[in-house]
Amino acid sequence: MFHPDGPSLAELLRQALTTTERGYDLLAPKFDHTPFRTPEPILEGAARLVGGPRSIRSALDVCCGTGAGLRHLRPLCTERVVGLDFSAGMLAEARKKLEGAPGDAEVELVRGDAFAMDFEAELDVVTCFGALGHVTARDEDRFVAGIARALVPGGRFVFATGTRPAPTSAAFWMAHGFNAVMHARNRLVSPPFVMFYLTFLWPEVRPLLERHGFTCEATAGACEKPWERALIVVATKR
Repeated sequence: MFHPDGPSLAELLRQALTTTERGYDLLAPKFDHTPFRTPEPILEGAARLVGGPRSIRSALDVCCGTGAGLRHLRPLCTERVVGLDFSAGMLAEARKKLEGAPGDAEVELVRGDAFAMDFEAELDVVTCFGALGHVTARDEDRFVAGIARALVPGGRFVFATGTRPAPTSAAFWMAHGFNAVMHARNRLVSPPFVMFYLTFLWPEVRPLLERHGFTCEATAGACEKPWERALIVVATKR
């Protein structure tokens, strides 16, 4: 389904019935042929807001997956670009896809926990694309605190989001329907698979970011069609 080279329905069901980590290990070879991969116009729009080529020293992409965001970050960095993910399968794909990627900054791929990162005031930019649905409400503070700790003063946390869809829209019912299925699945099957829509929405996410010492700005229209309604949030560490 999705694409001739993408996963079948059976493969997606098998992924959904295992752990989050194991699910992504299974999906990794075909992940870029699914709708779950962040579209290029969103990655391009976010990269433009970060800056021009070689405009920052270092960057980290949290939950980097197969490395799509890293390809856009590397040309912006002069020293290092780091991708962190808990899935060995996704990191293996990222390693292959980043061979010959534009830019000359050192590429580091780290297997680790996004809720227990050990970076300390050493990065100019932290990004996260397409993975904020893995952050439950009870883990939001721990997640954002780790990002704040990783950034230098004046460093920026950059991510894509949107506003809450209207109850009359198809997007509202699709998102709530998906979330309901995931909640039901997690009540019936253990361990849980953590992935939900309608997370880190603007402006609801602003108090969370401000609580951890960020000033925030959301930019509309930074992405090309058909993603022009996406918002790119730039949260700057005070």
